[in-house]
Amino acid sequence: MQDLGERSSYLTVAKGVPVFSSDGEKLGRVVRVLSAPNIDMFDGIVFDTSAGPGGHRFVDAPEVAEIFEGGVVLGIDAAEAAKLPPPGANPGALSVNPADLAGGAKRGFLGRTWDRLSGKG
Repeated sequence: MQDLGERSSYLTVAKGVPVFSSDGEKLGRVVRVLSAPNIDMFDGIVFDTSAGPGGHRFVDAPEVAEIFEGGVVLGIDAAEAAKLPPPGANPGALSVNPADLAGGAKRGFLGRTWDRLSGKG
C-alpha cells in the first residue's frame, strides 16, 4: 500500500482518493462521504470499484478503520469488501404531512367546519 500521508477525518476526505481493504488491496475510489457534520455523525462512504457504471459500493462507518489525507483503509479484507452492497436510497429523507404535526390528526371544531364547507370533510 502506498504512503497515504497524515491521519485525517471524514470531514476532509476528498472525492477520488483510493479505498483499500485491511489486507492492502486497492478496492476503488471515494465517490462521496455520507455524514451529518452539524451533529458530528459519520455514516459511511460510497466508493466506486470500477471505471464503468454500476461499481458503486457502500461501506458503513464502523467498517472504516482509518482515514488519511491520501486514502481510506477499511477494517475488512478484500473478500468481505467484495460483499458490500450498492448504496441504497437515502433513509434520512423524510416527508411530513399535516397528520404528523402536533394535534394534526385531531381537528378542532373550526377545522372540521372548514373541512365540511370546503368539501374536504
